[in-house]
Amino acid sequence: MSKNKVELSPDQHEELLRILKDRFENNMNRHKGLEWAKIQTKLEANVEKLWSLNEMERTGGEPDVVEHDEKKDEYLFFDCSAESPAGRRSLCYDHEALESRKKHKPENSVIEMATAMGIELLTEEQYRALQKLGNFDKKTSSWVQTPSDIRELGGAIFCDWRYGHVFMYHNGADSYYAARGFRASLRV
Repeated sequence: MSKNKVELSPDQHEELLRILKDRFENNMNRHKGLEWAKIQTKLEANVEKLWSLNEMERTGGEPDVVEHDEKKDEYLFFDCSAESPAGRRSLCYDHEALESRKKHKPENSVIEMATAMGIELLTEEQYRALQKLGNFDKKTSSWVQTPSDIRELGGAIFCDWRYGHVFMYHNGADSYYAARGFRASLRV
């Protein structure tokens, strides 16, 4: 987590909760049986997590609740923007990949940006679960967590939605594209 984090101002706090509540109420298919009041109470007790959700929102992720883990009493948020978050595109996979580029380095890497925001990349399984809630990334693609054996060989994986199916692909971890970002999750 970044050491430079600041709490949201009271106005930012109130505005983010309003946005999250509206999104929650307008997309009940993503979280059947859950109550906003309980989620809001949990959010207000976790100021750092609220800051991370604001970062997800600020970068275009449109976070929404997709699950409640009753054993841990945690709510799981995913980026639910129609396309890969616009403020998180044109990034190579991790710091090693970023440093390996000799020319035309992107500004950051997926892993470094996610860490600074206090969020985690979706796994392939989470990405597939997200697609059951709607059709996301019909024009873009999103980096997902890459298994270490693939990463050690220089690759990284990404997914998208085409022809009514989720596709998983690979690229060199140092590649980056204007239409590829990353989707993330946050437990609160």
